[in-house]
Amino acid sequence: METHPTTSLLPHLDEEELAALAQDIEENGLLQHIVLDPQGRILDGRGRLAACRLAGVEPTFLTYEHDNADAYVLSVNLRRRNLTKGQTAMITVRVRSLEEQEGRSPREQTARSLGEQLGVATAVMGRASTVLQHAPDLVDPVINGAIGLNEAYAKAQENKAKANSAETQLAKLREEDPELANRVAEGELSLAGAWAERRERVEEEKRQRRVATHLLCEILPSLAQVRGARTFALYDPDLAPPGRAVTREVIEHATSALTEAASVWAERDLP
Repeated sequence: METHPTTSLLPHLDEEELAALAQDIEENGLLQHIVLDPQGRILDGRGRLAACRLAGVEPTFLTYEHDNADAYVLSVNLRRRNLTKGQTAMITVRVRSLEEQEGRSPREQTARSLGEQLGVATAVMGRASTVLQHAPDLVDPVINGAIGLNEAYAKAQENKAKANSAETQLAKLREEDPELANRVAEGELSLAGAWAERRERVEEEKRQRRVATHLLCEILPSLAQVRGARTFALYDPDLAPPGRAVTREVIEHATSALTEAASVWAERDLP
């Protein structure tokens, strides 16, 4: 038999609890009906149904006709079951999340107000919400009692801090190198891998700057020194080093290079 989604969130009875319930039903009969919604899904009594089958007792059913099934499931189960405050808080915020995902307005009683009625402090509800958001893999273990809410909350806080750090690092990377940031966003690169590549690019850019600076510092000051001197008139092609002869084409390229240099210096406002 299908179970209502909210009822499915509740922890199952353990073997000892189920055996004790089955024995009670065998001796005294089923004293409380199993409650179904209009679609025939179990709202309340999942454990009683299993115990009836174990005891060989025919179960009885009734249908809950109202439209606030989520609130009903939480109200009857969270008050009756021996659950910790952490389990109760985790279940209520999980139900609230499911309602929002399905586009339904969360009913007031299924979230904070119900938690308050059950004696769950607002801070505990907040911890459960943090676990749901930042450590969703720990939601079921908390509900089932495998781990405590505080332990799950500590892990969620760690995950949240890491996520915030990652977001900050990605934002910084996007400022410095949008192309690498896009590759991270598309899953092509890890954030750590992108930063490693970024550092390599920065180092290569520094190397190129050093080479270019040294080259220009060797050439331009020397060229400036021959301005107005007889150096050009004394040039002898026969004495030029192999592959280094000065030609009209070389002079034209040098002139264009100097014009380009002057333009770049003006744009960068260099002296």
